[in-house]
Amino acid sequence: MGNYASACNLMISPRMKSNKAARVIFPTGEIRQFQESVKAAEIMLDCPNFFLVNSQSLNINRRFSPLSADEELESGNFYIMFPMRRLNSMITPADMALFWMSANSAAKRIESKKINGDAKAMEEDEVEQLRMAVEELPEFGYRMAE
Repeated sequence: MGNYASACNLMISPRMKSNKAARVIFPTGEIRQFQESVKAAEIMLDCPNFFLVNSQSLNINRRFSPLSADEELESGNFYIMFPMRRLNSMITPADMALFWMSANSAAKRIESKKINGDAKAMEEDEVEQLRMAVEELPEFGYRMAE
């Protein structure tokens, strides 16, 4: 199962690379984009007692691989913050679900954003580049209970 999760991340990363911003999911669920180069320490100052993990290093039943404080965030990657008490623990399917749900809700917010007070639909290509929808992956079909 851990190998499967890492394969899914590889399938998503080309979409993420189209936007040159590094994205961080904060403990509140907020997703911030960083266009300029930023170090992990600068992000962790905003949320003490949390560490930062690159989403590509998340594998179920493996330990978290936190970024060091002096490591720069790579553009086009997604990062997630976890509480320090989880530092030496294993990654669970619930952790992966947190990542997927945050990414999906961000895509939906971007899709329905308003410009100048008028709701305008984004071009289909832009939506496809920003969407990280689980339903697009046939392997996840059995997990989506209705």
